Amino acid sequence: MRAALIVVGLLGIVTGVPPVTTAAELPWIKVASDQRGFVTETGKPFVPWGVNYDHDDSGRLLEDYWVDDWERVAEDFAEMRDFGFNIVRVHLQFGKFMNSATEANPDSLRQWRRLLDLAEREGLYLDVTGLGCYHKADVPAWYDALEEAGRWSAQAHFWKAVATASQHSSAVFCYDLMNEPVVPGGQRASGDWLGPPFAGKHFVQMITLDPAERSRPEIARQWIQSLVQAIREVDRRHLITVGLVDWSLDRPGLTSGFVPQQVTEELDFVAVHLYPRSGQLDEALETLKQFQIGKPLIIEETFPLGCQLDEMATFLDRAREPAAGVISFYWGRTPAELEMSGKLVDGVVRAWLLRFPELKWPSNEGS
Repeated sequence: MRAALIVVGLLGIVTGVPPVTTAAELPWIKVASDQRGFVTETGKPFVPWGVNYDHDDSGRLLEDYWVDDWERVAEDFAEMRDFGFNIVRVHLQFGKFMNSATEANPDSLRQWRRLLDLAEREGLYLDVTGLGCYHKADVPAWYDALEEAGRWSAQAHFWKAVATASQHSSAVFCYDLMNEPVVPGGQRASGDWLGPPFAGKHFVQMITLDPAERSRPEIARQWIQSLVQAIREVDRRHLITVGLVDWSLDRPGLTSGFVPQQVTEELDFVAVHLYPRSGQLDEALETLKQFQIGKPLIIEETFPLGCQLDEMATFLDRAREPAAGVISFYWGRTPAELEMSGKLVDGVVRAWLLRFPELKWPSNEGS
């Protein structure tokens, strides 16, 4: 998410690119037998190549406008389809989906089904990331007041409700349990569940406030297990992952506690968020390779935030061996709109969104 708030209006539409598939042709996706990538139910390779669609160009989260401005959502999905992307990562906010620790919001679930229908019609798969608390003002006070066990239980109810609504849709590529969860290294104050804000949004979230004498990776593993179990009670078919920061590795310095080798046993694949820095492509590639643990690996967030476009292209080319797919960003601003703004940053975004589709690895077109 770091690129998402610095760079305005990520990715738009390039005309003349045929859609990858149609709703009637959307096959279910599963992990390939070699555990290195993904295939359709007919066995054809599937390489996720798409964008995060987490908020609009003004910073509104999806639930802030997907009712009153549904036409905007539908238009953006059509643009992403025409761009040639095959996957869209959406971010669902806990406070919008849960009325209490056990009761889901029926209106939000109804709108969620509407989004699933839209994705199916447009032939786009969804990476469904949940439990968002991006706008602190939208986080229920009762939720922050819960202790660890109660919070985990509420999160399980969230995922059970979402998975129940999604279980029959082949448009769902995966459930991503949470964006960038962290097991803190020490005790935190009561209710202090969110990481520091980034431009007004909280993308990092704690899964406990007190590790006590427990191993941080063991806490992460148990948390993943509890949510996977909740989903599998109603949906045993869709893939499950969690969005990991690149500092999740067990090495000196900052770490999230979600050491991939120790916490991902119950996940179907690994998803990492990685932003290469200029002059440090070797280091970025080495970091990526350390997330290879015998399961498919995708780069779930990336953007040339700290490097040149040519460097980013080089990195993605070199990432083909360890990674099985890439997801960048899109906020619904077309190349023409970005060009008209006259802002330097929009020029960079425009250049990237015109470049990114050209870098697409061989995928499932024609499946």
